[in-house]
Amino acid sequence: MSADLSFDDLKKAVQAGDIDTVLVCTVDMQGRLMGKRFHAGHFVESAWQETHCCNYLFATDMEMATPDGYAATSWQSGYGDYVMKPDMATLRVLPWLDGTAMVLCDVLDHHTHEEVPHTPRAMLKRQVERLSSMGYAPMVATELEFFLFEKSFDDIRRSGFADLTPISGYNQDYHILQTTKEEHIMRPLRNALWAAGIPVENSKGEAETGQEELNIKYADALATADHHTIAKNATKEIAWQNGHAASFLAKWHHDKVGSSSHIHQSLFKDGANAFHDPDDPLGMSKLMRSYVAGLLKYARETSVFLAPYINSYKRFQKGTFAPTRITWSVDNRTAAYRLCGDGTGSVRIECRIGGSDLNPYLAIAAQLAAGIAGMEEGLELEAPLRGDAYEGETAMIPGTLNAAREALLGSQMLRETFGDDVVAHYARCAQWEIEEFERVVTDYEVARGFERA
Repeated sequence: MSADLSFDDLKKAVQAGDIDTVLVCTVDMQGRLMGKRFHAGHFVESAWQETHCCNYLFATDMEMATPDGYAATSWQSGYGDYVMKPDMATLRVLPWLDGTAMVLCDVLDHHTHEEVPHTPRAMLKRQVERLSSMGYAPMVATELEFFLFEKSFDDIRRSGFADLTPISGYNQDYHILQTTKEEHIMRPLRNALWAAGIPVENSKGEAETGQEELNIKYADALATADHHTIAKNATKEIAWQNGHAASFLAKWHHDKVGSSSHIHQSLFKDGANAFHDPDDPLGMSKLMRSYVAGLLKYARETSVFLAPYINSYKRFQKGTFAPTRITWSVDNRTAAYRLCGDGTGSVRIECRIGGSDLNPYLAIAAQLAAGIAGMEEGLELEAPLRGDAYEGETAMIPGTLNAAREALLGSQMLRETFGDDVVAHYARCAQWEIEEFERVVTDYEVARGFERA
């Protein structure tokens, strides 16, 4: 069966009994798939046109709590409905789930049927439309890093998250022998995603015990965010099916390196890479230089979309391949932005700030917004850093979620790009994360002060 499933093909598969379930999903603020499982017969009969969800899905936290302070929805407003409108171009079979297809949805206001502006897919689509009106198509790739653990989610939860043993016993960066031991998870993951129409390139061991990386071929920005989200969900599901846990927590232990999600970016025009200038020593066009200058100028303001949680900021440590300073360099993994493919037609910029816990729609939307601002302002790009960026003197990446939130609130560029209401919405999301963390007594505090305080 074709991975790019047409509606007619779905109808035939349903009639033949090959497909009996359709997952109708949207993507929440945390980047998770949320939605309903439809009987396939009902989906092809009518639900393919639209269904509904509670509007609280875009104003909750990881625990599905309902914090106050959101203008878009609240107890006072009664938590009404949004419309979930299936994007039938995303219809696909999910080979790792028996008899199941899925479709991603845009989210519309119940009354106006306009896209809800603070929903992640809408935010990204708006930036793609801006670039399209300028004659450009953003091409993006994201890397997915994560840890595999010996035990299942349920076993680890029952242990109070104390029994966290990675699936391997040593650093497995590029290591074939160790990753062979993990092929009962990674092989079906690669093959199932490929069969679902997601162009997986490869997987590899990453630079820590039990750490994996999954690489998917670049695509247009919206497709890349869709691929990332589906792949992340599939990773967790296939690990669970095999009795293991896969975690995308940015930093699960202070002695271990964190997990990132690097974002590779370029703009295409008339099917060619508009970032490329064969006459430039690095292959960088004037357009690319202004775009990258925008990324640097607005890096602090966009950081909350690359590092959305308290834990996210634990990654930014010297000597861990996670950046600490806002700078760019040529093929240098200590910099926040790394020029890749210099001197070639595939020249692109890689953002290394984002953690594995990012929402790809929000992260890519923020990157595009900053790049567009650099283009519109005609910014000049500073010379690339040489050497160890950790020892540089450039501005620091925000060190806490609160600092990132303050930068977001103070960003005139993001207010003009996303709107005051959207900025306030995500600032409240960050503030709630801070409030929830600050009320909790941690294991660290108890161990440090129980006797000695």
